[in-house]
Amino acid sequence: EPWMKLEVLTPSPFFGDVLADLHARRAEITQTAPLDAAGDTAYTIAGRVPLSSMFGYATALRSLSQGRATFSMEPLEYLPVPDELAEKFLI
Repeated sequence: EPWMKLEVLTPSPFFGDVLADLHARRAEITQTAPLDAAGDTAYTIAGRVPLSSMFGYATALRSLSQGRATFSMEPLEYLPVPDELAEKFLI
């Protein structure tokens, strides 16, 4: 399955919710870092995530962050589908 390089920029009040949503989407987080933009702290979240779990993410991210978070993705690599998910496709 295709995996994407992911970067999310979110204001600090929404950091926990955004991170939890990414984990639910099978994201592998490689880095989180605080930013201080004009006195308002924000966080960047970097990692990789399967493309199949990111459909509808823009809408979900807007809901989680009151429209204040942004994200970008780019193709990274192809990895095998986990066995528990492959069984769902074959049945």
